[in-house]
Amino acid sequence: MTATVAPATATTLATPDGPFTALVRDGAVLASGWTDGIADLVALVHPTLRPAAVEPVPTTDGRVADVVAAVSAYYEGDLDAPARVPVRQASGEFRMHAWDALRAVAPGEAITYTQYAARAGRPLAVRAAAGACAMNAAALFVPCHRIVRTDGSLGGFRYGLPIKRSLLDREARGAAG
Repeated sequence: MTATVAPATATTLATPDGPFTALVRDGAVLASGWTDGIADLVALVHPTLRPAAVEPVPTTDGRVADVVAAVSAYYEGDLDAPARVPVRQASGEFRMHAWDALRAVAPGEAITYTQYAARAGRPLAVRAAAGACAMNAAALFVPCHRIVRTDGSLGGFRYGLPIKRSLLDREARGAAG
């Protein structure tokens, strides 16, 4: 059964990696990513959190101010800014814990799916950890782009490997500087 809950706001910013849209309720990110498709983001939200309606708002709207500031700061070099914004996602116990573990991966620190599974407390659950990345609705704020394959290749990314590479390169430069 799909429950609908309170409305949310959505805003889209221009970034060097293309349009970035965030779906926000009460200051917390429900979903975000490099798209201008609000409906695509709504579909990623867990049914228990899915908004009954979404109001598109300009980036100057106070309801999205912290999110807009964090994304802008990230692209200006404050790579930790997205970690300071609350995120609201729902799933099973392991996936919720795995998303918290993702938020603890520092900018510039690309880790493997195996390392990620260990940090999430289940070192043998590499596929489950990869599944947590795949089901993450709050890209950038829950930095699934920081997880790579054991051989160092990028693996997958909902918004495309060129964006994942751009994010990792930006963070490597920022961490080195």
